[in-house]
Amino acid sequence: MKIAVIGTGYVGLVTGTCLAESGNDVVCVDKIEAKVEGLKNGIVPIFEPGLSELVFRNHRDGRLRFTTSLIEGIAEAEMVFIAVGTPQGVDGGADLRGVWAVGREIAENLNGPKIIVIKSTVPVGTNAELARRMAEATSVPFQVANNPEFLKEGAAIDDFTKPDRVVVGVRNVEVANRLHVLYKPFLRTERPFLVMTPESAEMTKYVANCLLATKISFINEMANLCEKYQADINDVRRGIGHDQRIGFSFLFPGVGYGGSCFPKDIRAVIHMARSQGIPSRMMEAVDAVNESQKDVLASKIIAHFGGDTQGKTVAIWGLAFKPKTDDIREAPALTLIDRLLAAGVSVRVHDPEAIDNVRALYGDRIHYCDHPYGALEQADALAIVTEWNEFRNPDFEVMKRLLRHPVIFDGRNLFDPAQMARIGYTYHGIGRSLPGSSPLDSY
Repeated sequence: MKIAVIGTGYVGLVTGTCLAESGNDVVCVDKIEAKVEGLKNGIVPIFEPGLSELVFRNHRDGRLRFTTSLIEGIAEAEMVFIAVGTPQGVDGGADLRGVWAVGREIAENLNGPKIIVIKSTVPVGTNAELARRMAEATSVPFQVANNPEFLKEGAAIDDFTKPDRVVVGVRNVEVANRLHVLYKPFLRTERPFLVMTPESAEMTKYVANCLLATKISFINEMANLCEKYQADINDVRRGIGHDQRIGFSFLFPGVGYGGSCFPKDIRAVIHMARSQGIPSRMMEAVDAVNESQKDVLASKIIAHFGGDTQGKTVAIWGLAFKPKTDDIREAPALTLIDRLLAAGVSVRVHDPEAIDNVRALYGDRIHYCDHPYGALEQADALAIVTEWNEFRNPDFEVMKRLLRHPVIFDGRNLFDPAQMARIGYTYHGIGRSLPGSSPLDSY
């Protein structure tokens, strides 16, 4: 099948590459010339495990091409995927100017019937409005469908090629059938292909992210409560997670969620509710809890020093909002850095992938380290913000020699409090009980 993908951001590039990998002829279109030239030369502008290799192979074999010309990109395409950004607008809703502009340009250059598929995350009613706007600009027949993405940064290739489900929102059976043919190679393990209206598909994306974000804010709020009552959230998490109605997914306490999806989508749902005069108390609470949670580590650090933070140095491990990505959008580490700098603390940071993105924001206001141990040199404490695997089993003896004081603020509960106490560390986790507070510590 001949496919065009408009936009080579995270969603567009993963979509186009994976569709090419399954044998389709794909053209990816982006208006940024330097980006397109880089992709032609195998330079992928985002970090996503496995993506660079797939882009290189499919481009080399001729199944994946890149261009700045939308006219060229859609000329032979049977389906045109719109995967442009829909950032949060000033009112909290999604900014759809990119979708409208691309839709109009497609309409003005249609050379035959095509299926237009919105892959971007868009508010309910966007498919209908795009179809209306495009119909004003062309007499060539077309169909508009919705196909929300459910990609996790750091696992996007697997999520696309081995999906839990594929959701499509369509107006007629013919479009559903064509999309089913396109996705059939990824559904061989009997994963469901769910057909619904575009409005339901648009809402499905938001509802999924709202529920996942709710689980994160819920467990974080319970973790903070556990600390006050000397309960251990890790025990509590295991106690509830084995209930099949609840499960373990997204029940890991920490310093809050970030990234390009959850914060933006939660606020978009709040905006949609308000625009209809409907209260959105749960989503407002989820957002508020998350923003407050991002401040937890900084408050713990400042309290540890008794408010006397001037001249102190804190090392930070992990800057990306989650491991296996270089994405720092809405990352909790940025909130921590801002609070520490405002308190007069010197900051030394390390992250396997996100250093350059953070450097672009902070310049020489903080110190950047290529190795995690380098960040510890002469630091008064270590704060762990992102759970990269390489942070899980460090050499604690080496760390003690490098740190001025053996103090760890673990925002992802990577280590066991009792073990840390035994080897001489002052350890602060999220919702963890203090060592020695329970007769079962040695059980």
